[in-house]
Amino acid sequence: MTPSLYSCTHQCLFCWRAQSGDLDVTWDEMKNPSKDTPEEIIEGCFRAQEKILSGYKGNEKANWRKFQEAQQPKQVAISLTGEPTLYEPLGELIHTFHQKGLTTFLVSNGTLPSRLSKLNHEPTQLYISVCAPNEQVYKQVCRPLFPGAWTKLNETLGLLQSFRCPTVVRMTLVKDHNMSLIDQYAKLVENANPTYVEAKAYMHIGFSNLRLGFDCMPQHGEVKDFSTQLAEKTGYKIINEAPESRVVLLSRLDKPMQVGIN
Repeated sequence: MTPSLYSCTHQCLFCWRAQSGDLDVTWDEMKNPSKDTPEEIIEGCFRAQEKILSGYKGNEKANWRKFQEAQQPKQVAISLTGEPTLYEPLGELIHTFHQKGLTTFLVSNGTLPSRLSKLNHEPTQLYISVCAPNEQVYKQVCRPLFPGAWTKLNETLGLLQSFRCPTVVRMTLVKDHNMSLIDQYAKLVENANPTYVEAKAYMHIGFSNLRLGFDCMPQHGEVKDFSTQLAEKTGYKIINEAPESRVVLLSRLDKPMQVGIN
């Protein structure tokens, strides 16, 4: 889900969402017009979940146990689209989800460190997107909408160690755009000292088709090679991977923490 559907501080080349200007319609993406309260947003999430699942109930091939489990979700990913820190009562939204028994997974592009540092409730896990090794590549690939965004991202990386929850530096890799200069990526990881680093391939879906070609998707082997080199330079190690999703997980831990699993 997202509390910032059409609002973001980036116009990333690889983003699948509709951006201002994509359909000859423009708007100020830096402003979040949402006035919905956290309770209204959460109620809407549960209604949408029920609607998505409704067709499975009458399908004789559906796994009934999984269908029943899906009626009571335990995890919310605040990562669908947009920049969630543009929603001002984000900490309250996270807290309300927790009160309802859900864990939270927050993904931010890190351009608003003041919003993250002032969260009155931490998520269960915090992801920061780091999709460029330096400012030049950052401006070409992430296309920030305000000056000084690279400095703000680095400020956020310096804040990560102050969070009690597990933290992740997430890298979306676009072939021929941001998969080189691994030494510089390594320095960013060292500054952040996250619990995990996740390297994942760009997927050629949605409105990203207007900006990138199919050949910009790296194969899993290329993501694995990138991750292996990053591991050598940072002291992190590869602890898991999902070839079908072209994702590799690195950490200084021996195995990933499993929140909510006995």
